[in-house]
Amino acid sequence: MAPLPRATPRSEIRLRPARLGEAQALSALCLRSKAHWGYDAAFMAAVGPYLRVTDDAIRAGHATVAETPDGAVLGVCQIDPSGHGGSLDLLFIEPDVIGTGAGRKLFEHAKSQLKALGLPVMTILSDPDAEPAYLHMGARRVEMRASKVFPGRELPWLEVALS
Repeated sequence: MAPLPRATPRSEIRLRPARLGEAQALSALCLRSKAHWGYDAAFMAAVGPYLRVTDDAIRAGHATVAETPDGAVLGVCQIDPSGHGGSLDLLFIEPDVIGTGAGRKLFEHAKSQLKALGLPVMTILSDPDAEPAYLHMGARRVEMRASKVFPGRELPWLEVALS
């Protein structure tokens, strides 16, 4: 992969389908992005299995990469059309480029993909640190849900209308 730029104008951020053979590198991006928020090694080890871009999603066209014109990967998202109506399973951005618009482009693309499949809503089981960004992009909190990984931890359950 090409080195990461410090800043990329939003107009230059391109989206493309993830490619077979990229799942491991894209999953590593997800882990780097999550760790950016200060989680310790034990937390990261526990959530790691849930932060995976899968070959099945890539084959189905459900994993999308944001990149610069020269091919530097900025972020990734993965949807699951069969999950809770339609879910945004993953959306992670390289820490050095958070705030450049790559996340919004991926978010809007995920919405478009799910809407094109006839789904009325996109659901998101959000990290508490990511919730403000999702709310800013139009999601609304429906409820708090218990974490399946950490007893006593609650996560925001969000929805975005696709109509």
